[in-house]
Amino acid sequence: MITSSGKKWIIGAGGVALAAYAASKLLSAANQKRSGASLFEQASSAIDRAVGWDKLPVPFGLAVLSGLRRVLRRQNLYDTNTPKAMKIRETPPWDERYRKFRTIDGTYNDLDHPLMGAAETRFGRNVPISKTHLKDVLSPSPRRVSRELMTRHTFQPAPTINLLTAAWIQFIVRDWLSHGKSEQADPWQIPLDPGDDWHENPMRILRTRRDPTRSQAEDESGAPPTYINSETHWWDGSQIYGSTKEFSKMVRTGTDGKLRVGRDNLVVVDNDALVQQVGLAGWWVGLSLLFTLFTLEHNAICDRLRKAYPHWSDDDLFEHARLINAALLAKIHTIEWTPAIISHPTTAAALRINWFGIAGERLYKLFGRISPSEVISGIPGSKTQYFGVPYSITEEFVAVYRLHPLIPDDLELRSVRDDSLLEMTTFPKVAGVYAQDVVQRVSMSDLLYSFGRMNSGAVRLHNYPCFLQRFERPDKIVIDLAAHDILRTRELGVPRYNEFRRLLHLRAPETFEEMTDVPEWAEEIRRVYNNDIEAVDLMVGMFAEPLPQGFGFSDTAFRIFILMASRRLNSDRFFTTDFTPEVYSPVGMEWIRDNNMNTVLLRHYPNLAPALRGVQNPFAPWTRV
Repeated sequence: MITSSGKKWIIGAGGVALAAYAASKLLSAANQKRSGASLFEQASSAIDRAVGWDKLPVPFGLAVLSGLRRVLRRQNLYDTNTPKAMKIRETPPWDERYRKFRTIDGTYNDLDHPLMGAAETRFGRNVPISKTHLKDVLSPSPRRVSRELMTRHTFQPAPTINLLTAAWIQFIVRDWLSHGKSEQADPWQIPLDPGDDWHENPMRILRTRRDPTRSQAEDESGAPPTYINSETHWWDGSQIYGSTKEFSKMVRTGTDGKLRVGRDNLVVVDNDALVQQVGLAGWWVGLSLLFTLFTLEHNAICDRLRKAYPHWSDDDLFEHARLINAALLAKIHTIEWTPAIISHPTTAAALRINWFGIAGERLYKLFGRISPSEVISGIPGSKTQYFGVPYSITEEFVAVYRLHPLIPDDLELRSVRDDSLLEMTTFPKVAGVYAQDVVQRVSMSDLLYSFGRMNSGAVRLHNYPCFLQRFERPDKIVIDLAAHDILRTRELGVPRYNEFRRLLHLRAPETFEEMTDVPEWAEEIRRVYNNDIEAVDLMVGMFAEPLPQGFGFSDTAFRIFILMASRRLNSDRFFTTDFTPEVYSPVGMEWIRDNNMNTVLLRHYPNLAPALRGVQNPFAPWTRV
């Protein structure tokens, strides 16, 4: 939430950000050191290390973040795709419609390089590829890390964000990435410590799906690991629309461009193909709420488009509504969800600048873009930028979005009519096969209100849900998801905490006491990692470190966010050169301009209005009715 004084800072920040941008342009043309860093970038890094961007007044913090992003764009983007790997992925035949519409599998976003960002292509990297070798994958025991550092003894709430925040990130991550179905053969085997009551010894964790584009020469040479994203890398709503033609056909009605909904306007997971696509193992009522909400939003967009353009076909309506809905999701994530979970005044200002530029939303609504510069008028509608490296989601991005502590143990389901308690339940009873029963038993309005009133958990040590440490999937496989998260990050070649920080131009702590501001945690981490600070896992360090004001996750994770949040927009032509009325339609551009999470909620569930009254950000706690 931004105070009135914060708004004044933000207004003043525009001039400083513009001055910093102009200065960086001048300095980057000269005064280059051997590293390639301009004086502006060097100064930004030095100030960040000495003071911290978050300790500065908003205008100066914005300038420093601008410099840090320039450094990260130049030094922390790496392409893992080889020409041979790209040849294995078949390029679909060209269709003239691809100039104006997204393909289902993510091909032809870049018309000259059609496989860039497509489904079934490799994850990229934010650290040098030479630093991503597998090393000591089982040491220390992921199970020991889970039990001794992750286990929740008392729920630690995040008081500034509601439970919709947790549901949203799982919903939106399904758009960006998936490593696909794990390998059944040759699982990782983790010996148990004495007294561990796990049901099998050793504990087995399935390996990540092998990269089918990987050559024998890469395997034999011991080249760093590479893995495939089974989803499109683009921000294209693929969690709703799918990344295959088969799934897209399954969710469409074939009439008026609309998507299929079941009884009572609910998305129903009712057949094997849909279950496989949405991943019932991670399905819960929070996902059901958001899948339903934005399926209904797609259909509402179709109704508006059909009224404006009655001659359009079912395909025309569907493709335009898909473009508009995906852009609205990106806008909500950029200017509402993210400022809620990292609610520092500087980041709130920076995120709005990402979307609207320093000219601001009011000028954007009145005049549209007033400059080709992303700093002045925002990224949407600016020039497409890859920053010298083909676009992809990265393994490091995956690692910092492992945010399971956001999930609470218990849920209070309340009535939006009078806040009366409808039922108390536990998370396992609203997940998997139980989720459908819950949304049919409790109204969408009541569920959304309940999520708006409840807090998510804090992303900290000792706040990992215990039920996820012994979680039975629908296929009856029992997993410790915390141990799974630790091992996966290692298996995918992501560096450990201290090395990760160095590679992101941050100072690495030299002692366990520097790593965290909780003395007991310092001793626990020292014990688990046998006094080897360099062995501390990325997730452990991020969950332990002190947080900037208003942050729901770590400053270390934020460095990946600084880079990748804007890159997801910068590199997508449907958010840059093709973010135009000619592609989206004039009505489509108006829909994106005029809507946000509040308007979406109230369009489909108007009885939420009393709960949202006075709420500036719908991912912050709602008003008690």
